[in-house]
Amino acid sequence: MEPGFVKTEINASGLAVITFSHPAHNALPSALLSGLADQINDAGTRKQTRLILLQSAGEKTFCAGASFDELQAIPDETAGKVFFSGFGRVINAIRSSPKLVIGRVQGKAVGGGVGLIAACDYCLATENAAIRLSEIDLGIGPFVIAPAIERKAGISALTVLSLNPTRFFDAHWAAQHGLLHGIQPDITALDAAIGELATQLMDKSQSALTALKRTLWRGTDDWDELLDRQAAISGRLIVGPEARSRLTNT
Repeated sequence: MEPGFVKTEINASGLAVITFSHPAHNALPSALLSGLADQINDAGTRKQTRLILLQSAGEKTFCAGASFDELQAIPDETAGKVFFSGFGRVINAIRSSPKLVIGRVQGKAVGGGVGLIAACDYCLATENAAIRLSEIDLGIGPFVIAPAIERKAGISALTVLSLNPTRFFDAHWAAQHGLLHGIQPDITALDAAIGELATQLMDKSQSALTALKRTLWRGTDDWDELLDRQAAISGRLIVGPEARSRLTNT
C-alpha cells in the first residue's frame, strides 16, 4: 500500500493549507502523524502564514483514525505509547500554534480523526460528515483525544460517543455539541464558505487573533504531559490480550 503524504502550500494571502492523504481512507500511521505535527508547527512559525487550513484529500472520508495495520503490528507497551503519542503531538501542535487552525471535513471521521476535528480552532463540514469513536470495540479507549473532545463537546457528549462505538453521529449532532461550527450541503459550498471565512480572518489583526487563541485554549498548559500520560494508557491496553483478540478478529 502507498504510504500516503502530508503537504503544505502557503498562498500569496498567507493561507497555509496542510493536506494529508492515505489510501486506507485517510488513516494516520506514525509517519503521517509525525508529518502533520511537524508541518503544523512549521506553518505556525512562518512569517507569511496568517491562517492554517487542515484538510484531507479526496471527497469521501475525512479520516479513518489510527492505521489498523500499524495497530496490529505494535510489539509492546513502549511502542504502543510511542504510536498513540503521535496523536498527542498533532493535537498539541494545533494547540500551541500561534495561528488559528481551521478544519475542513468533507466526510466521515473515526477515532483519531474525531480528535483532529475537536482540536481545530474552528471547523466546517458538509452534510456527509459524521463521527464515530470506535476505540472501545478494539479493547482500548479514546484516551489521547478525549481531552480535546471534552474541551469542545463536554463530558456528556464524550461519554455518548465513547459508549456507542458502532454508531456514526451525523454532522448536525456534532454541530449541536460544538465539534463543528458550520455545515454546508456539499464540497463546493464548503470550500466557498471556507474561502469566505479565511478571507475575513486573514484581514484581521494577527496579534489579536493570537491573543484570542491563547484565551480559547486557557487551562491546557499541561497538555504535553497530560496527553503523554493518556498515550501510556492506550499503549498498555493495545498489547493486552483483549485488544489483541479483537484486532485479530476485526
